[in-house]
Amino acid sequence: MATVRKVRKSAAPYYGAAAVWIAWAVLRDLYKPSHFAFVAVLSIGAFLLLRAVCKDEVVETIVPDPPKEEEKPTGNPELDKMVSDGRKAVSEMKRLDEAIEDEKISQDIRRLEAVCQKIFDQVKADPGKLPQIRQFMDYYLPTTLKLLNAYDRMDSTGVAGENISGTKGKVENMMGTIVTAFEKQLDGLFGTDALDISTDISVLEAMLAREGLAGEKMEAQTTKNGDGTDLKLEL
Repeated sequence: MATVRKVRKSAAPYYGAAAVWIAWAVLRDLYKPSHFAFVAVLSIGAFLLLRAVCKDEVVETIVPDPPKEEEKPTGNPELDKMVSDGRKAVSEMKRLDEAIEDEKISQDIRRLEAVCQKIFDQVKADPGKLPQIRQFMDYYLPTTLKLLNAYDRMDSTGVAGENISGTKGKVENMMGTIVTAFEKQLDGLFGTDALDISTDISVLEAMLAREGLAGEKMEAQTTKNGDGTDLKLEL
């Protein structure tokens, strides 16, 4: 649900200014330019006075959130579970970000949220990467959420006892390591892609050089024949 606030300005100043003109026209003459100028000044004064006295009304309207489109099953039970668990994890991170007042922890949570979403998107696009995040989904992610929930519960007590402060400090110190680990998990998903691209670049460079299409011609390499004469190898 979202709350939309609208400011409704009071109509009293406008009615007051109009009333000045009507009253003058009824009680006095209104046919000389000086009359119009004098009444104009009075009406402006009445408008400003009523504007200062009559406060604007703030109207709050609750607008329901648009219905979320449910993702259709992919037909792969393991992938569907990953998508469902991932959606719940991201939602929980959003809640924790709003609940925890410490800005440093909130920043780390937002970084985790962004990295996790990218991990889920990559695996959804290439289900073959599912085995690479199995331990991430089964242990690292739920354990991280468990730590953050414990921090949230202790933080909400408002007490700075030895156990609470000590535990909160450990979680705070651990968050940097967790963020780095999650980012490495995301980077690892691109390992095969990086290898394929490196191979393609190497093949492309060799073909371009062989056809004489490279920016700089490869220098000829010289070696010796069996009879001692030079043999040039060119691409």
